[in-house]
Amino acid sequence: MNLKRAVPWIAFGLALAGAASSLLPSGKPRGFDVEAFGQVPVLEGGRVKPVDTIARNALLMIRGKQSASSEGRSIGPDEWLLDVMFRPEVADRQELFVIDDPEVLGLLGIQQSRNRYYSFATLAPRIDEIQRQYVAAEPIDPKVRSHFQSAIVNLFERMFLYHRLKNTVQLEGTPGLAAEIAARAGPGAPQRHRLLVELAHFKPLLPVTPTGDAWRSVGEALTGTTTVEPGLEQWARLGLAYQAQDAASFNRSVADLAATAALGRPDAAARSDHEWLFNAAQPFYSGMVIYVLALLAVFVSWLWRPVLLQRLAFGLLLAGAVVHTLGLASRVLIQGRPPVTNLYSSAVFVGWAAVLLGVVLERMYRRGFATAVAAASGFASLIVAHHLSVDGDTMEMMRAVLDSNFWLATHVVTITIGYSGTFLAGALAIGWVVRRHLTRRADPAASKAIVAMTYGIICFALFFSFVGTVLGGIWADQSWGRFWGWDPKENGALLIVLWNAIILHARWAGFARERGIMAMAIFGNVITSFSWFGVNMLGVGLHSYGFMDKAFWALSAFVGTQLVLMLFALVPARFWSARRAEAAAPGKDRPEGASQPV
Repeated sequence: MNLKRAVPWIAFGLALAGAASSLLPSGKPRGFDVEAFGQVPVLEGGRVKPVDTIARNALLMIRGKQSASSEGRSIGPDEWLLDVMFRPEVADRQELFVIDDPEVLGLLGIQQSRNRYYSFATLAPRIDEIQRQYVAAEPIDPKVRSHFQSAIVNLFERMFLYHRLKNTVQLEGTPGLAAEIAARAGPGAPQRHRLLVELAHFKPLLPVTPTGDAWRSVGEALTGTTTVEPGLEQWARLGLAYQAQDAASFNRSVADLAATAALGRPDAAARSDHEWLFNAAQPFYSGMVIYVLALLAVFVSWLWRPVLLQRLAFGLLLAGAVVHTLGLASRVLIQGRPPVTNLYSSAVFVGWAAVLLGVVLERMYRRGFATAVAAASGFASLIVAHHLSVDGDTMEMMRAVLDSNFWLATHVVTITIGYSGTFLAGALAIGWVVRRHLTRRADPAASKAIVAMTYGIICFALFFSFVGTVLGGIWADQSWGRFWGWDPKENGALLIVLWNAIILHARWAGFARERGIMAMAIFGNVITSFSWFGVNMLGVGLHSYGFMDKAFWALSAFVGTQLVLMLFALVPARFWSARRAEAAAPGKDRPEGASQPV
């Protein structure tokens, strides 16, 4: 096979192999099989998930990362959760809590420094004052809270989550779960009963695998019957082994617990194993890395070995699309829902659709531009999804109004494809602008190809956004008894349809030509971003499922950059070079041109 023909497939295979390498066993830290512990199924937030998901989400919410530092070394989320539940004296010294607000630091008596992370042990002496400030700030509408009030609410909620995790399996400061099981019928039962009631209250997760349908917390399992369930005993032995740092006993207890779960609820164990595999693979992180490599390969191809490197970049883009697709399909299987169920999944889906469209365009035009735009779109969307994931479980239970797989698979998916198309058209227009002002030699054929790609994608986006909007009206009629109510989200969807239609009519009627169409395509990014995120910032309307004040400045910056790029789309190519030439020859008259549409 010719080397140039083989290059994309070599790049494709190497990229997939690199992504799959994350599934290789990571070893047993200090001899403890924490990976097996992370696969144990529990019930939390209304769905069965592995302990690993609990640990990752909690650590993301508390620390903003999926790793922590303990005793001078980096530890993963599962080992961290074991420390929290069974060695709280160790976990309390780990610097987990991010505090940036100077007023909060002043309240805690901490001098501001480069360090942004603080341990629970550092914060615990002022917990009463933190709670007092929280009680005062929490009833205030999030849209009107001060920066300090928002920071104190956020800090208290993270500390309370940490406190609940510490008291999930056994209460802090007590002899432990094994001692409670051993002394159930002995003296002091009333006092122990009060402790068990308190333990039943702290249940961010339900770890006792049922033989029927009702999952229970440890406290509920202890107070419900005089017999001890096997799963409860195994959790007790697991805790004792980890407290004693006995790796062999810990590993046996984890294996017994996993066997009990597989016997009692094989469906839950299978679902948990699948989600653990998804967590370990981290397909969207791998996808981001592959997209960046594809983008870099395209950039280098514009300077050296264009044919070879453009084919290599296309192979990487295909690998990224495969990894992205596998991650999306895994979420669908785990959640049992269509691919778009919340803001996080919409970001993942928008990027996926944009990448697939880019693959098709690159196969049609073979110039490297579609590869660059698709890789950039995929990377940008996954970055947005990554920042949205810090709010907790991205596969949470559906709200009642959204609990319809049919409409999620038709209206939501269709209109999200419309988002993808509009963003991809805007991204192509941005690529056109950058190329127009940075290349030294004019290439009319290349410019014509990019304009043709943009036009085709706008037609595609108009179709899907229109159909999606109509389907949304039918769903609204069935759910709320009216087809259209001028809700902010409905208005945003309509604006996308109208703007794409305006672009096409402007081109057909001759009101706008190459520069004008590209500037209008970039403004489509602004309209789509408002429809996608803006409604959540307004916090009003039937489609608003949560106020998002954190994204305000990011959205404002995005809109600002799009307006600047529109300006660059409208000015003449390399206009600064032309001005330098005019300054060098001030006596030369500039040629006059006829007024034409841009």
